[in-house]
Parts: sequence; C-alpha cells; structure tokens
Amino acid sequence: MGVFVFLPLVLPLTAWPVARLAEQRLHPRTATRLLAAVAGVSAVCSTLCLGLLMIVGTAQLPGNPLPDSWSDPDVRAALPYDEIAGRAAIPALLAVLVSCGAAAWRRARVRRRVVAALGGLPPRSVAVLPDRTPYAYALPGGRVRGRGNGPGRVVVSTGMLAGLASADRRALFAHERAHLAGRHHRHLLTVHLAARANPFLRPLRTAVSYTAERWADEEAAAEVGSRRSVARAIGRAALLAPPAPAAGLPALTGAGPVPRRVDALLRPAPAGRAWPPVGTAVGLAAWGAACGATVSALSSANSAVTLFLVLRGVASPV
Repeated sequence: MGVFVFLPLVLPLTAWPVARLAEQRLHPRTATRLLAAVAGVSAVCSTLCLGLLMIVGTAQLPGNPLPDSWSDPDVRAALPYDEIAGRAAIPALLAVLVSCGAAAWRRARVRRRVVAALGGLPPRSVAVLPDRTPYAYALPGGRVRGRGNGPGRVVVSTGMLAGLASADRRALFAHERAHLAGRHHRHLLTVHLAARANPFLRPLRTAVSYTAERWADEEAAAEVGSRRSVARAIGRAALLAPPAPAAGLPALTGAGPVPRRVDALLRPAPAGRAWPPVGTAVGLAAWGAACGATVSALSSANSAVTLFLVLRGVASPV
C-alpha cells in the first residue's frame, strides 16, 4: 500500500478550483453531474481509506477484536506510520459514520414531515397548501407508507401564488418540474453526504447547490420560451419568500445566490457542449477532476487488494 493509501484523503484538496471553474464555465447540467460524481467517488474512497488505516494501525493493539494474524509485522509494514495513522483513523472514521448517518436521518425526517403534511390533499402533480408564508419546492417521488411509490410533486403555498403574476407562476412551475425531471435531489444528497465524509469536498457541495438551480433555471427558460421571464420570476419569488422551508429539497425560493442566477439568465444561454475541450482552463479542470477521482478509486482499490493479499498470506502461510 505504502503512502498511496493516503491519496484519497488529500486529493479532494483540488475541489475548490475545480468547483469554481465548473460552475462558471460548464453547462449547469454537465457541471452538476460531474461534480456530484467526483464528490461521491472521492467520499467513498476517503472513507475506505480511513477503514484500511484503522484495520492496519490498530490490529496490534491489545484487546482489539481483530484476528491475531492481522497484527503480523508484514501487515503493519504495508502502512507507513501504522500506529499513529491507525489510532487517528478511529475517531475520524467514527465521526464520518455518525455525521453521514445523522444527515441522512434528518433528510428522511424532513421528507416524512412534508409527506404527512400533504396526506389530506388529492394525489396531483401540484400540491397547493393554504399557507400565507410564500414558498415553493419540489418533493421527489418515493415510497409512501401504505401507498407504494408516490410520484414527485410540486408544492407551493397560496401565499406564493398570490404574490406572483400569471407568467411568473408558469416559470415557477417549470422550474420545479425541472428539479423533479432531473432528479436533482440525488445529486444534492450525494454532495451533502460527501461533504460530511470529507470536509475538503465542501466546495463541491456549494457548487452543486448552485449548478442544480441553474440547471432548473435553464430548463424552465427553454419551456417558457423567455429567459427574462424566468429571471423575473426568480427575483420576485426570492423577495417574497423566507429561506427554503424544507432543508434538502430542491426549491426555487431561497435557493442559491439569486443575483448570480438572475444575471446568468439575462445573458445568452450556455453552450450545450457535453464536455469542454481539453486545451481550455475549464477543460483541464474537468479532466483533472475526473483523473483525480480515478486515481483515488485506483489507489483505494490497490490498497484494499494489497491488504487482502497480505492478510491472506499471513493467515494461511505456505
């Protein structure tokens, strides 16, 4: 394994420049998918790295539940600074598991509360809640107790509808439907958990929160046929609404830096190129992010396979 086992922990340090270039230069759809994939792969690899460090570094500690053969010198020699790294990995891995578990539980609790609030309404694609507080968000489809798999719904309050003109309402619904069609909640959940698993990935979470909104903005502009109308609807909804009412759910109101989104919509539509040329700065960043995630995955796989072979050889010597 050697020092390469530490690579998945430090490679996410490149997330900040990659996130900045991707959200500014790539099409929002491409940026969202790329950054979410990089964040997910990097988080899994760094967590696996912590697990390997913990196994190798703590196998020789008295009272541990691991097999005696795992404390063999050959096993410990596979990892530099095994005692220090292994002991440090224990609280780090525990913190990752607790943090990710708590985030997933909170998101599930928010979803259950929202679904319960909609329980008495007809099962339509748009749910209008009699509430003076202006808000609108997309509730992804999922399993509902006693009803099977429920479809995604656009949830909007009467306070929001009362404050918008007819054209603004059309843009609002188009934006929320784009969230549902693009399954943006999956990208958002991926980067949220990834940032919990490795703090170096937080720039990707911030970037994807923005690019997912921009993706929905562009889809809404294409459906409505006017970028200016969507920009106006976003601005008016943001002025009316408090922060997003349901954390973790894609929402038009209170989501993302609204001035940047409005400014982007007042400019020409971004190019639909799926992947930027390698000779440009954003192309180098995109390829660098993909290569970094690949190196992390290969490093983690190599370390896991190496540890498995060493343990196997120690447990059953020829």
